[in-house]
Amino acid sequence: MKIKLIPLALLSAFSLPALAAEPTAERYVVSFPEGSHIDYQGAFSSAFPNGLPVGIGSGLLFTGKQGDALTFATVTDRGPNADAPNVGKQEAKIFVTPEFAPQLLSIRVENGKAQATDVRALHDDKGPINGLPLQSGVIGSTNEVALSDTLQKLNGDNRGLDTEGITPDGMGGYWLCDEYGPFLIHIDNKGKILAMHGPQAEEGEKSIAGGLPNIIKWRQPNRGFEGVTRMPDGRIIAAVQSTLDIDGKSKKKAVFTRLVSFDPATGKTAMYGYPIDDVYSKNSDAKIGDIVALDNDHILLIEQGGDKNDVMSNNIYKVDLSKASDLAAFDKPGEYPEFDTADQLAKRGIQLAAKTLAVDLRKLGWQQEKAEGLALIDSKTLAVANDNDFGVKTKLNDPIEGKKLKDYRVNDQGKLTVDDQAVATSIEIKPLEKPESQSELWVVTLPEALM
Repeated sequence: MKIKLIPLALLSAFSLPALAAEPTAERYVVSFPEGSHIDYQGAFSSAFPNGLPVGIGSGLLFTGKQGDALTFATVTDRGPNADAPNVGKQEAKIFVTPEFAPQLLSIRVENGKAQATDVRALHDDKGPINGLPLQSGVIGSTNEVALSDTLQKLNGDNRGLDTEGITPDGMGGYWLCDEYGPFLIHIDNKGKILAMHGPQAEEGEKSIAGGLPNIIKWRQPNRGFEGVTRMPDGRIIAAVQSTLDIDGKSKKKAVFTRLVSFDPATGKTAMYGYPIDDVYSKNSDAKIGDIVALDNDHILLIEQGGDKNDVMSNNIYKVDLSKASDLAAFDKPGEYPEFDTADQLAKRGIQLAAKTLAVDLRKLGWQQEKAEGLALIDSKTLAVANDNDFGVKTKLNDPIEGKKLKDYRVNDQGKLTVDDQAVATSIEIKPLEKPESQSELWVVTLPEALM
């Protein structure tokens, strides 16, 4: 379904009037003619009589034009999940359908409609993978506790992936990125995993896949690679979603997040610093949504998050990597750049990437929290997609006054406690309301070419 954007003064959900210097956008709600829902027979199935909505848009890739039609490839993330209280000191997530396999899909935009088709589950030689977190003790483990919808502990799985980006491999397949490891995953066009690369193990460490800099193991839990793109020269660039948390001490202080370069032909790596906006209550709140290459020196990047007044921003920046330092040369124990201020970085000779604002999606009327898919159609046209989190959210029943979700804990019996005392509060999985539950794809036309 296509909805033309109209002036903000008339309807706050949509865009500003078309001005000579302003971008314009067309909004589509993606439909799923091959089946728009995921089967769910769990404890709260009565709230989802038609199953769960599909959650596409964690990554987006323009694959070409067929007549007047625009075609895209997209991926889901790890599957339907919802926030949960900690289990002891460990962060936890509710996996509503633990058997879900992350999916590769196609989107076709034509005749005012956007339709997702050709669903392919990601798989390896053993069959479909899943989205469960990795087991403890390996590089890439987030140490998250996976819980069922009744708050029972689930086993981690070292075949689990939380896919978040997609780019072509130049040979008919794709590269994906993942938030767990973080990993780069090479797949064919059927979704079969051909190779994986992750943080290289150091002495005493156990890794599932190596080849990438060890330091990226310090990504915040569930904040690994969030976007990936293939440069014209064949290098793969992956963006760490948020600031690294080296030794658990740097995430609030770091003034940049890392862009990791990997050359599949040679295995050569490099890392660049992307400077986050100075608007957040703490720097760890900044989140990258996706990236896409313009040329060998420039990418587009979505940066988003709530500012010090909890006002959400979703901005697309043009990022210049041409003069950015390779951070690997400065990564030494006790001297990691994440602990430096901007002035200290400059004194050390570390140059971060340069950036300029290309599109403020909120000014165009974007209401979704997450813009996680970004594709380049041509030099003046972009596509943006949201992640609707499969339309599920957590609700507290009979909450204690003044207590929030983070104030509770889950005990070994799957019950909620506060200060180690059992409480009557319980958790329910509920549907998200529109527009958050919808899968949207926007086609954005810029007033000037990007390159």
